[in-house]
Amino acid sequence: MRKAAMAGGAIAGALVILGSMAGYRAWMRSGALGEEVGEDAGATLAMEGEADASAIYGRIRTRDGGRYEGRIRWGGNQEAFWGDYFNGWREQTPWVKYAAEGVPKRREPVEVFGFEVWSREVKLEAGRYFMARFGDIARVDGGSSSVKVTLKSGTVFELKRSEASDFDDGLRVWDRGRGMVNLDSLRVESVEMLPGMGQGAAANRLHGRVQTTRGEFAGFIQWDRQDGSGWDYLEGRAGKERVRMRFDGIRTIKRRSADSLTATLRDGSERVLSGTRETGQGNRGLYVDDERFGRVLVPWEAFERVEFDAGGSGPAYGDFPPGQRLDGSVTSVSGKRWAGRLIFDLDESETTETLDAPTDGVDYTIPFGLIESIERPGRDLGGDGRARVRLHSGVELRMEARGDLGEKNGGMLIFTEAGQQPEYVPWAEVQRVEFRRPAAMYPPLGGGEKKR
Repeated sequence: MRKAAMAGGAIAGALVILGSMAGYRAWMRSGALGEEVGEDAGATLAMEGEADASAIYGRIRTRDGGRYEGRIRWGGNQEAFWGDYFNGWREQTPWVKYAAEGVPKRREPVEVFGFEVWSREVKLEAGRYFMARFGDIARVDGGSSSVKVTLKSGTVFELKRSEASDFDDGLRVWDRGRGMVNLDSLRVESVEMLPGMGQGAAANRLHGRVQTTRGEFAGFIQWDRQDGSGWDYLEGRAGKERVRMRFDGIRTIKRRSADSLTATLRDGSERVLSGTRETGQGNRGLYVDDERFGRVLVPWEAFERVEFDAGGSGPAYGDFPPGQRLDGSVTSVSGKRWAGRLIFDLDESETTETLDAPTDGVDYTIPFGLIESIERPGRDLGGDGRARVRLHSGVELRMEARGDLGEKNGGMLIFTEAGQQPEYVPWAEVQRVEFRRPAAMYPPLGGGEKKR
């Protein structure tokens, strides 16, 4: 009887989920894609479709034979520009097979009442998150169980379909013949990236200076990891009043408390907003495309203030050169050195791929093409030990031993000229990694001698 009741509940739940999914997809096909439509939405969407060459542009083929070409905004109201990132998940990288004894392991202590009683070896995660700027991508192909992303370099990454969330968000295209069209991802067969027409007005990107508890960053901005255009809206409540204001009408936003902010408009008036996810602790943080580092994520807890300015147009598709293989050298803690082609963390193999690690409350996403060297603090990655990351520009960062610099790093592969099989060095045995400076890179190689 209990099993029957559970089965009945499961069936009912499944029907509810299926109905919800059908309703959601119908909503997307109707043009909403989760974006609340205001009275001026028609004018706003038309303006977005006329953006310049810094906006994502491409040719879309659908499974029913349809073809669309024009400006694209992923998810309808999310990634819009070539510097924004496409995200997904790789179940396994092709480099794991070269590691000694298969998937590397790490020591995991088992504690009782704060005391270590024994330890065990745990295999490191073979899967990896995938991130690539749209400007580095040549095309995206959607299959029934996987999504294939082909970079400009020709390298193909296969992502798990159920985890390739940016693809499954659907997209909005301003087709030159049909106007604005919303496409469910289930209909999309392929997206080919193309240089934009470049005939529209400036893309109205959010740009400015972001002050944090540990310093200042400047560049193009995505509020709440999503809103990157002046046409997007900041929503909140001022008392009982529901407030919705376009970002291009805002001069500054200041964190007022854990659950509220103060927005100063361009006419000098101020509004204190709270009551929504993006105006308080639910805010997922600000992306800042700071050319010194590539991109940083400023969490809400570290955010203090942003002042928007006229940043002009961002990079066009042609500003992103194809990625090159990582070349350089690895020195072990014992002093042994190898040189050749490098694979970092059994994953990153090209200059456009990124080192992802935090420091002082801010998460950095640094293209490897900007990095000159990484020096680990020693054999012990715990405590306050930090890695020394030096960029080709001369900027130096002291980064925490977390993320790509933490104990879950899969180690280094070095393809030397001596043979076909690479040398494998576990991360705990690495002391220093040096990278050859690429011929071309975006952001451009350069900058000052500032240290953080």
